[in-house]
Amino acid sequence: MSLRHTTHRLRGAALGAVLALSLSTTLAACGGDSSASGASGGDATLKWASSYFPTHWDPVVSGSGAQFRQLALVYASLTRTDKDGKAVPDLAESWDYNAAGDQVTFHLRKGLKFTDGTPVDGTAIKDAIERAQKQKNSALFGDLTSIKTVTADGLDVVLDLSQVDYQIPQLLGERVLQVASPRAAADPEKLDQAPIGAGPFTITQLVPGTKAVLEKNPDYWDAKNIHIDKVELVSAPDASTVVNGLKTGVYNFADLDPSQAGAAKKAGLDVFVQPGFNASNISINVNKKPFTDPKVVDAVRYAVDRQEFVDKLTFGYGAVTDQPFPKEYVAYDPQSEDPYPYDPEKAKQLLTEAGYKQGQVKLDLVIPAATPEAEIVQSQLGAVGIKVNIKVDKNWATPFFAKDLTLSLYGTTGRDSAVQTLTAHFGPDGPLNLSTPYEPAGFEAAVAKVRQTPLDAADYPQVLQAATRAGLKSGALVFTYSSPNLFTKTKKISDLTPIPGHVDWTGVTIGDD
Repeated sequence: MSLRHTTHRLRGAALGAVLALSLSTTLAACGGDSSASGASGGDATLKWASSYFPTHWDPVVSGSGAQFRQLALVYASLTRTDKDGKAVPDLAESWDYNAAGDQVTFHLRKGLKFTDGTPVDGTAIKDAIERAQKQKNSALFGDLTSIKTVTADGLDVVLDLSQVDYQIPQLLGERVLQVASPRAAADPEKLDQAPIGAGPFTITQLVPGTKAVLEKNPDYWDAKNIHIDKVELVSAPDASTVVNGLKTGVYNFADLDPSQAGAAKKAGLDVFVQPGFNASNISINVNKKPFTDPKVVDAVRYAVDRQEFVDKLTFGYGAVTDQPFPKEYVAYDPQSEDPYPYDPEKAKQLLTEAGYKQGQVKLDLVIPAATPEAEIVQSQLGAVGIKVNIKVDKNWATPFFAKDLTLSLYGTTGRDSAVQTLTAHFGPDGPLNLSTPYEPAGFEAAVAKVRQTPLDAADYPQVLQAATRAGLKSGALVFTYSSPNLFTKTKKISDLTPIPGHVDWTGVTIGDD
């Protein structure tokens, strides 16, 4: 089980309180006409057991972590992503840049409204962006630094940028700008437990951390292509019980742990990998000893046997990786492939050159819960003479994001904007850069060049890969393996479009039992 999964389950477990019945009534009242039926005649129910049941339903607080897939049931965004990873219209039907590339105008669809009746207009988008930038507990402010000011003009919203940035349409999709009703967002704490959006579904019942019941939103802009009438979203139980839940009809769709893929196939269930950008890494703080010495950093790099992670953790579904992007993705840099091959003897030599005897380097590996991944790291570093003590801290997120740890683990689900992925990992203020404010030499200039390059420019792939190459010079992260977005479903549910990182219910049908 990945650290990413374990961390979320710990957070979700803290929210066991059940809302009063009046909340269900309130949600239903502000959710529009819940009696509307889809193409299947009002009886198509998706029963989804999710490993990432949202801890927060305010998209500003939830951020761009894995829960955005569940929040996308409720919230629409300015743009969304197609199967090729490109930005396509959602609430905005089109957009255009000025000649300088430092201003972009989004043109919204006509006649849209949130499920509380508030119009979807430029003012609503302005409110969403500014709230994400300024709300005290926002997890998104760091992603929106290119946006200087926002101006609403009817159904247009104009973004004046602090720099030339052609990544904005990629950025403002489901992961970063899921748009809540400004009326509901006036009370963020209430929104967090009673979400109001303009997405394909509206919540009618919510039990925090446990269950959400949703019904089709007849006013969604693409409602004609939503053929699911009801969603029952529940927090997945132990991974070993999910397959039996699908066999007995308790669920018909579920996130799947790789360890259960074989059992799901034997049960006659569909098992599929939704493309994604998941990548796990060993996070290093180069501002703290012994990693202030680059030779110790390189010793860790050479001590890592990536194949062991794949063999023991992914059950054949994962792959070794030394980058935050999969090989088939445009941002993957072939020139940076395998710069530090597994070489434990070289790791030992580097430690000796740094002045350390075998066993003299002792480190705490701080993580939120004990995992096999941590044990592999402990074993591999121990084999080259670095003693690692695994320390479980349930409040791990606080010291990690405060950059107070020396050694930790992290798993990312990636981003729709490649630049956002790069700056999150390697930028001086990147949330996934444990070594803040450190950044590799040349990285800032390389990223700026990517922002200045239109996405359809002929040299865009080369410019982007050069930025990846600059980022990978960082000593703050050692990537280890990628794990899949693995799901299972009954055969009654039609195939989903393979959109990288996303779960899109457009066009999906559910047959009769």
